[in-house]
Amino acid sequence: MTATSPDPYRTGPHGAPPPGCPAHREGPGGAQRLYGRAAAADPAALYEGLRARHGAVAPVLLEGDVPAWLVLGYDEILHVTRSPRRFSRDGRNWSRWIEGRIGPDAPIAPVLLWGPDCAHQDGAAHQRLRGAVHESLRRFDRRGLRRLAQHNAHGLIDRFAADGRADLVAQYARQLPVLTLTQLLGLPEPEGPRLAEASRQLLLGTERAVTSDRYLKRALCGLVERKHAAPGHDLASWLIAHPAGLSEEEVGHHLRLVLVAANEATTNLIVNTLRVFVHPAFRGPLLGGRMTPHAAVEQVLWDEPPIAVCPGGFALQDVELGGRHIRRGDLLLLGLAAANADPEIRPAPGAPMHGNRSHLAFTSGPHECPGQEIGRAICVTAVEVLLARLPGLRPAAGPEELTWSASTWSRHLDALPVAFTPRRPAAAEPERAGGPPPRPVRQPAWGQAAGPAAPGAGSAAGPVAAGGRVGRRAPAVRAVLARLRGR
Repeated sequence: MTATSPDPYRTGPHGAPPPGCPAHREGPGGAQRLYGRAAAADPAALYEGLRARHGAVAPVLLEGDVPAWLVLGYDEILHVTRSPRRFSRDGRNWSRWIEGRIGPDAPIAPVLLWGPDCAHQDGAAHQRLRGAVHESLRRFDRRGLRRLAQHNAHGLIDRFAADGRADLVAQYARQLPVLTLTQLLGLPEPEGPRLAEASRQLLLGTERAVTSDRYLKRALCGLVERKHAAPGHDLASWLIAHPAGLSEEEVGHHLRLVLVAANEATTNLIVNTLRVFVHPAFRGPLLGGRMTPHAAVEQVLWDEPPIAVCPGGFALQDVELGGRHIRRGDLLLLGLAAANADPEIRPAPGAPMHGNRSHLAFTSGPHECPGQEIGRAICVTAVEVLLARLPGLRPAAGPEELTWSASTWSRHLDALPVAFTPRRPAAAEPERAGGPPPRPVRQPAWGQAAGPAAPGAGSAAGPVAAGGRVGRRAPAVRAVLARLRGR
């Protein structure tokens, strides 16, 4: 059985029904909306409902009721990400753009439309730009990066350690990634909070998305101009000096890409990991809290990846995928969270995946996230420092009191209230007192890594850890992992 592209649903502002309308969950023909209350309440159930109803590929609607295909199957995502001759990341191949039905002022435009960065390019152009980003990111010394994140984490905890209560979302997880990233990118620290909020609005797909994107571009354009005049030990300066010869516009767009994607993903990863340590009700496969932060992060990347859905590209020809007829110019989205729960590769929902890094949390193929190790390092550091500083951390609200907001791309925990025994600031504790952290970078020659290369940097998928096991694997799981090991 095949199905054609879902038709647009045009009611209310920007084509969307008013909040509270019964139609807010589904559009014409039963196409599921990936935003709003239904997506925020239980995205896992939403994806499994789509899988049961449509199979590995389902018709969905983005903000503004823009139609797309959501790829839910693990193997189907691998096919899309590894078939650049069939699926392009260049938004100029999108039929709705070609037909003039989506313009640059649409709320989803900043994420999907073409830009001069590696996320929206194909072929040789993509390779040139991605190589510059990957090589520049590798220049950050991993130990220095962790020390910088530790320094920032202690500073944030000092602000609430004496209170005995905190909201770990607003006071910690939303601040630590952007505080660290602004330093790595070469931005002035005071600009961090406003840039973080602009990044968040861009991905929420609200009417503020376009104005937030313009603000980000202006701020980063100014940074590029300053770094041309006075280069430093930071990502902006390294991109400017890279032999690939990036234009000022290309440098600015890549700084925007790194800031937006890394801040969103790392913030959500910290929150999701802290939640399972704080709330026993969410602990599940974390074995009563006996799992290390490193292992816990990998399990969370399987169970609730920080980016649940990401752009997958635009069909360059009519193709069949998962029993669906995809027309040339159709938009495909990668359901990363859904693929991680695909029963074809997962023994059971929530099953422990110890030592296994073959999840799709950072997608796969040529566009696999080049900065995933930086995000992991910041997240693990955030968890380790918080648990060490605030022993006896406990929830100040029940699991049923937690609320989420959601966009097409991810779900955000609104608050994570906790209580703990009041503590002194770190500077007042002799074992933690000390001077400023060392500079988190060193200067190897181009192409020489300052630390271990990110998994997937030169491969199509993150590796399965040597000797890693998934418990009692089903035959389908063993087959998939065998293929992954062979790549």
